[in-house]
Amino acid sequence: MRFEIALPSVLVLLAACGGDDPASSASDGTGVTTVTATESTTSTTQSTAPTTSGVVTDTGTSTGGADTTIPPICPDGTIVCEGNVKKVCDGMGGFFEETLCDDVCVEGLGCLLCNPGEGVCDGDVAHVCNDAGDGYVDTYCDEVQGVTCDPDSGHCVGACAPANLGTSYIGCDYYPTVTTNRVDNIYHFAVVVSNTTDESAHVTITRGAMTVTEADVPSQSVEVITLPWVAELKDYWDSKVVPDGAYRVRSTQPITLYQYSPLEYVIGDEYSMTNDASLLVPVNAWSADYWVAIRNTHGGWNPGGYAVVASQDGTQVTVTPSATGKIVNPGGGIAADGTGVVTLDEGDVLQVLSGHGGGEPGMPDIADLTGTHVTADKPVHVIATHFCTYIPFDVEACDHLEESMLPYESLAREYLVTTPFVKPLNQEPFIKPRMVRVIATEAGTTISYEPPQDGAPTTLANPGDYFEIAATDKDFMITASAKVVVAEYMQGQQAGGMTGDPAMTIAVPLKQYRTNYLFHAPVNYESSFVNVTAPVGANITLDGMPLPAPTPIGNTGYGVIRAQLSNAGDGTHALTGDQEFGIQVYGYGQYTSYWYPGGADLKFIPNIPE
Repeated sequence: MRFEIALPSVLVLLAACGGDDPASSASDGTGVTTVTATESTTSTTQSTAPTTSGVVTDTGTSTGGADTTIPPICPDGTIVCEGNVKKVCDGMGGFFEETLCDDVCVEGLGCLLCNPGEGVCDGDVAHVCNDAGDGYVDTYCDEVQGVTCDPDSGHCVGACAPANLGTSYIGCDYYPTVTTNRVDNIYHFAVVVSNTTDESAHVTITRGAMTVTEADVPSQSVEVITLPWVAELKDYWDSKVVPDGAYRVRSTQPITLYQYSPLEYVIGDEYSMTNDASLLVPVNAWSADYWVAIRNTHGGWNPGGYAVVASQDGTQVTVTPSATGKIVNPGGGIAADGTGVVTLDEGDVLQVLSGHGGGEPGMPDIADLTGTHVTADKPVHVIATHFCTYIPFDVEACDHLEESMLPYESLAREYLVTTPFVKPLNQEPFIKPRMVRVIATEAGTTISYEPPQDGAPTTLANPGDYFEIAATDKDFMITASAKVVVAEYMQGQQAGGMTGDPAMTIAVPLKQYRTNYLFHAPVNYESSFVNVTAPVGANITLDGMPLPAPTPIGNTGYGVIRAQLSNAGDGTHALTGDQEFGIQVYGYGQYTSYWYPGGADLKFIPNIPE
């Protein structure tokens, strides 16, 4: 059987779709496919009809004894490139569009400014085409972080190159920040470097153009580094911008960084009585969107607040107060009503402090910056802080609070909150009630609990609104209809236990749990603990020793393990598990305590119901 099909553009189509050059496809063997081309027509002669797959196969014997297959026609809308010409297949063997590209033609994509992913080095800057192919991203390959620009790929390379860092609490570039605190200067602000890699990490700490110190941190170890207080940030008067107010810590290997404000709770026979600690978020996981969780002004003059840190010059920060956040000690571009737009350069710190809001005698001050929305046009870091406060408001004693806020993108709808142990001197540990706060990011947010919590609030009307469960010793899951921030607060020493005092932590979403952590707990406190929240069937080890099975939390499928940490050694501890789990680290001294999440992934979590 012999038939002819008119294919006006078959020569170009076969080339674009991977076929042989038609001039070399002809054969004089019996029954073989023959393609001939003239100025006016192209014809094909073959012995079989097309198959159902669209591939025409000759079953006769060619001169060379091999079967010959013609590739399928390009599907309608397929983009192919012929040199710098974009062509769009019409699905019938031709093209319904041909365009000469101004810059480059990329197979499957068409005319673009540049080929996505292609880069070139401009000194120590990697100039790389973005994923959309419509512009370039310039990345400084920081030699201080052991990163260089590879001339072959045009990309930054090294253990701390951006492409090698995910979004978690592990990174190579951090900005520790002193925040308002009443503590005496004989105690030390400090950072703790935890090296999670198999290589030694060289750490460089700067403030502005000044190098403060350098250190080498061996593999799988922890280094404590004390730093001078920044007096302008440590006081408690007006809101302000402090140029180069933050320290910068850079490492040649991925590390975890914590800050202690201060590190010691006692020197000689003098107690600091106002401590807390914070897990720091590395620059690679920063965001331009945060919601603040902190506490009311206390006693009329002890403010709560937040600090905003920039890593790029010309960062514009906008603050929008919550219903309770409109009473502010003004300054630094922030008005007395808590509103403001402030421009920060790299390393600058904006610290905003609550004012004296009055209120009913014997009741908490109404000024509370909780729920304030902080946004920026470039990524920033936000740390919530309090000069000194009681929890509850009428129970001694006063203590400093601080904690890094999680980026909005990393927030979620589900959290597990667990009560910490407290251990009086020479006594067994016991569970002590703590306060829980929940802050909305959307209007009409509803809350449920497992197991149910009698009397616990279930609705939040507006973004930035919050409620608190003043004192609960229960472990439970919080599930919200939209993303929320969840904070927990230790009560003062006089609330029971005769040790500890207010401290603050941020709850970590279940979706940000990990299977391993390397963390630090100071060895100079009376006692330190870790709370582990894990699936009930998980196997968890602490410093190589198996922990008991988790105690179930209602019908959540999760449980909690409370483990006391040894004060022997340097305070380095490792937790590993066969399933993802979360941790909270805390400790006690006389009239002081600290509390922080021991680590977290900081992945993007969509704000949609499951």
